[in-house]
Amino acid sequence: MPATLPIIQHWERTIHDILARTEKFPKRVRFTFSTRIDNLALDVYERLVEARYSKDKGEPLRRANLDLEKLRLLTRICHEERFLDERGYENVARNIDEAGRMLGGWMKERKAR
Repeated sequence: MPATLPIIQHWERTIHDILARTEKFPKRVRFTFSTRIDNLALDVYERLVEARYSKDKGEPLRRANLDLEKLRLLTRICHEERFLDERGYENVARNIDEAGRMLGGWMKERKAR
């Protein structure tokens, strides 16, 4: 069994953090923002796993990168609407940015080959 990649380990921790925060969103946005953010976070995870085990890693990596950008935008809106407090937003944004850097490195390494 291949070792788990650092980006996948990082994203697993991030998903737990995101789920803990979105479950505290107000009931009126739970089926819009909460569900959308949770699903995007899980989509990123699935795409990373898919890329890990695929011969053609390009498409799942590109889609994961796009989903990270969507997460950035949605979490910013949630922060502006005060569904996500300052500390929570900073933590989630930092984790998304770190995953983006790791993903960018993976994509760059792949192109160099």
